[in-house]
Amino acid sequence: MVVTDIRPAVNTPGPAGERSDEEQAAGRPAEPAIPEAAATRPAVFPRPRWTRIGPDRTALLIWFFWHVATYIYMVLAAPGRTDAPMLDRLTPWDSDNFITIAQYGYDGSPGMPDAPKLSAFFPGIPLLLRYVHLVVADWSLAIVLVSLAASAVVAVALSRLSESFKEGSGTWTVLAFFLSPFAVFMLAGYSEAPFLALALPAWLLARRGRWEAAAVCAAFASSIRVSGLFLLLGLAVQFLVAENGLRSRGWRTAPWLALPVVPVLAYMTYLWSRTGDWMAWKQAEADYWGRFAEWPWQVFVNTWNRSLEEEVLRTSYREEIAAALVLAALVVWQLVRRRWGNFAYLLPQAVALLAMSSFYMSVGRASLLWWPLYLSVGITSVRRPWVFMAYLAVAAPVMAINVGNFTTGAWVG
Repeated sequence: MVVTDIRPAVNTPGPAGERSDEEQAAGRPAEPAIPEAAATRPAVFPRPRWTRIGPDRTALLIWFFWHVATYIYMVLAAPGRTDAPMLDRLTPWDSDNFITIAQYGYDGSPGMPDAPKLSAFFPGIPLLLRYVHLVVADWSLAIVLVSLAASAVVAVALSRLSESFKEGSGTWTVLAFFLSPFAVFMLAGYSEAPFLALALPAWLLARRGRWEAAAVCAAFASSIRVSGLFLLLGLAVQFLVAENGLRSRGWRTAPWLALPVVPVLAYMTYLWSRTGDWMAWKQAEADYWGRFAEWPWQVFVNTWNRSLEEEVLRTSYREEIAAALVLAALVVWQLVRRRWGNFAYLLPQAVALLAMSSFYMSVGRASLLWWPLYLSVGITSVRRPWVFMAYLAVAAPVMAINVGNFTTGAWVG
C-alpha cells in the first residue's frame, strides 16, 4: 500500500539571502544576508546615558581639572617665594576690599585711612558675600567659593554659546578660555568670574531670543561691575540687528533692556547720599589708581616708560601692552566682520581701558571679559586645529607664569 504524505510542504531555508519558491511567487523581498561573523558576535548594549559625555559635562571636566592643575602649581610655586596660607594667596588686593565692604560697609573698618577707595567697588559681590557668610564663616573661603562656583557656570555657558555658533566647538572654546594668560582670576576672589557667570548667560539668552531673561541677568551683572553697561550696549545693538530681536519681538520688549541701568543708578544715588558726588566711584578710581582721561598714545607711552623704569613690574606692564594691542585688533576685527553686537560691547571697553587711565591697568585681567576672542579661537580650531596649537603655545606658558606670580604675592593684571 502506498502512503501519500498530505502534510503541507515546508521550504527548507537555503543559503542566506536566497528566497523560497513561495516567497518568489509572492513577490516578497529577500532578507538581507547576515555575515557569519556578525551572526556569532555578542549583542552590544547601548551605554547608559549618564556615562555619555556631552558638551556641558566636557566643559565641567575642563573646569575641574584646570582647578586641580592650578592648585598643584600653586603648591609647587610656593617654596622660597611665600609661606602664606592658601586662602590668603587667593584673596589679596581687590578681594580684601570686597570683604571689608561686606563686613563693615563703605565706611571701611574702624580707623581705615583709605576708606574712600571702597567707593570704586560696586556692591554686588559684597552683598552676595553677606549671604554666603551665613553658611561659610570664613570670609576668605566664602569669596573663593563664589569664584569657584561662578567659574563652573562660566564654563558651561561659554560652551553652550560656542556650540550655538558651531557644533563641536564648545570644548575648544572653553579650553582657550581657561588657558588664557589671565585665567588666574577665575581662581581668585575677584569680580571677573561672578560677572561672567551672569554676562555669558545674558548673551546666550539674547541669542535664543529670550530678551527679558537676558536683561535680568545683565542687571545683576551691572551690580558687580560697571562693565554691565557695556554689556547692555552690546545687547541693545544685538536686539536691533538680530532676526529674533526687534524684527520679531517689536518695541514692546525694548523697555526690558533698560533694566541693567537700574543697579548702576541705585548705587550712584547711594553714593550721592553719602558723599554728595554721584560719580564718587569714578573719583575713587582717579585718586587711588590713577584712572583719568589721557590721549591713547600718551597712555601707551606712559605704560612703556613704566616697563623700563620699574624692573619688578616690567613683565606685568608688557603683558598689559600686549593685551591692549589684542583688544584694539579685536575691536577692528568685529567692525570688519560686521558683528555689531560684539563691536558695541567691546568698543566702550577699549575706550575705558586704553584712554581713561594714565597707564594700562587691568587690561590683561579684563581680557577674560572678551568672549568674542575665545569664541573665535574655539570655532576656528574645529576646522584648523593648528590655530589652537599656536594659541596654546603662547597663552599657556604665560598663564602658568601668572598663576605662580599672583599666588606668591606679585602683581598681575
